[in-house]
Amino acid sequence: MDYRIEHDSMGEVKVPSDKYFGAQTQRSRENFKIGVGLETMPEEIINAFGILKKAAARANRELKSEKMTDEKLFAIEKACDEVISGKLKEHFPLVVWQTGSGTQSNMNANEVIAYRGNEIAEKKLLHPNDDVNMSQSSNDTFPTAINIAAVMSIEKRLLPALSSLINEFERLERENEGIVKSGRTHLQDATPIKFSQEISGWRASLQKDADLISNANKMLKELALGGTAVGTGLNAPKGFGEKVAEKVSEITGTEFFTAENKFHALTSKDEIVFAHGALKALACDLMKIANDIRWLASGPRLGLGEIKIPENEPGSSIMPGKVNPTQCEAVTMVAVQVMGNDATIGFAASQGNFELNVFMPVIAYNFLQSVRLLADAMTSFRLNCVSGITANKEKMSENLFRSLMNVTALNPYIGYENAAKTAKKAYADNITLKEACVSLGFMSEEDFDRVFRPEEMV
Repeated sequence: MDYRIEHDSMGEVKVPSDKYFGAQTQRSRENFKIGVGLETMPEEIINAFGILKKAAARANRELKSEKMTDEKLFAIEKACDEVISGKLKEHFPLVVWQTGSGTQSNMNANEVIAYRGNEIAEKKLLHPNDDVNMSQSSNDTFPTAINIAAVMSIEKRLLPALSSLINEFERLERENEGIVKSGRTHLQDATPIKFSQEISGWRASLQKDADLISNANKMLKELALGGTAVGTGLNAPKGFGEKVAEKVSEITGTEFFTAENKFHALTSKDEIVFAHGALKALACDLMKIANDIRWLASGPRLGLGEIKIPENEPGSSIMPGKVNPTQCEAVTMVAVQVMGNDATIGFAASQGNFELNVFMPVIAYNFLQSVRLLADAMTSFRLNCVSGITANKEKMSENLFRSLMNVTALNPYIGYENAAKTAKKAYADNITLKEACVSLGFMSEEDFDRVFRPEEMV
């Protein structure tokens, strides 16, 4: 491999000649060989760095025009556009497990943008620190990158996938109106319910999750940029934070704001903890819904068998003809991963010492993984399972009229204790509720038929 010599404040470093990064990125590659190839900095963070560096250059052009010239701005913007598009992905090799402030990833962005900008300018025009990192510190750029990446991932990826799944359940709800089945509580028979009502519970849970996530997302739109090293804004011009937020909003099409208190923005991660809590709530509901669906589809002969789900692939290497609820299983695995990520983020957010949190890369990694997994899982679940759910009306009807808890309809006529005796006799003697009630002398056959209508108990 061919190398070129780059230098930083610590001296010279050999860097692969085909890469745009410089000395500090190379030092990080050599010093943090942890999870290499598996746990590199999320592409959403790299994209966010492209956005914030472009916004910062524009702000500096207006506030520090003597240092940020039109020529420099043009080169930085062009290089940032390539970062944002993903064209320069191979030049961002650093792993999550690095300095807790994300300093090396900030410098990775500075070095790549400077090198590529100099190629565009066809001369040595840009310096990574003096120009690309002008008015900034890793301590305010990395938390800004986290928030930009989180907001854009939620808006562009998660919420659309969630909305599509909600719409699919709304369709199922309409199509299954009028079908009555047995309800269940504690995994035991309960009073009747419409299948559409059961589906409406799933749909409403997801709608509530969408509201929670949207509200939490608003809090992530406050940016730390402008606080520089410790929150005082040293070396940044007055109004830089406000101006950068304005430029980020222009670039992304989403309104961002400068954080009111930069000391809070640098050291506290409460907004990201709160937002991930909303993601965990979604994961919990998806776990519940997926479990309901696989329970209702269990069988095909020895389970509940009240719904049918798509048969997507063989389920066993030894049992011919076996088909499993694999989409439900994938969703539930994603759910427990998100719950684990929530614990990691909570622990990491508690480790802000004095003026800086130094667990930011792992917070970013886990948060963005949760967003990706939830979005992808919901899309797969919708396309490969939910869209193909059909009611087994015959099985639902059979279970409905066999349920002993329909005896609840008799409470107003024979009282709770006599109704309990009826249910227990029916179960012990393996007879119908009608036979039990009549044999106990609580009602005549005619009176029983008049008041016992399970399909009207919903």
